[in-house]
Amino acid sequence: MDKKQKNVLGEDLEECSADPITGWYRDGCCNTDENDKGVHTVCAKVTTEFLEWCKGAGNDLITPHPEYNFPGLKDGDGWCVCANWYAKSIEAGKACPIFLKSTHLNTLKIISIEKLKEKAIDLS
Repeated sequence: MDKKQKNVLGEDLEECSADPITGWYRDGCCNTDENDKGVHTVCAKVTTEFLEWCKGAGNDLITPHPEYNFPGLKDGDGWCVCANWYAKSIEAGKACPIFLKSTHLNTLKIISIEKLKEKAIDLS
């Protein structure tokens, strides 16, 4: 990635998580490109409630899958979650907190900035 990608605030995208290492590129950031069909762009601080809801809805983020460099998530982990799944979690009332400064601009194609700000934990 040559050029710094932007967050939903129009600023340079900040790191989401290095432990566990997250992102479409597994570079710690919620960077994306046209090959990222899941749009892994929302930097979430996952909660047990969110993880259990995802698993019950068919998106198991708890079980490790080493073959995909996926450690399995636990409460408090930072992770670049799929924007469509995050939008569904908002509708279901199960959305976890997010970091706007680490959430990619492309997320706004799926979720409004107003809805994102309601869950943001990095606004002063």
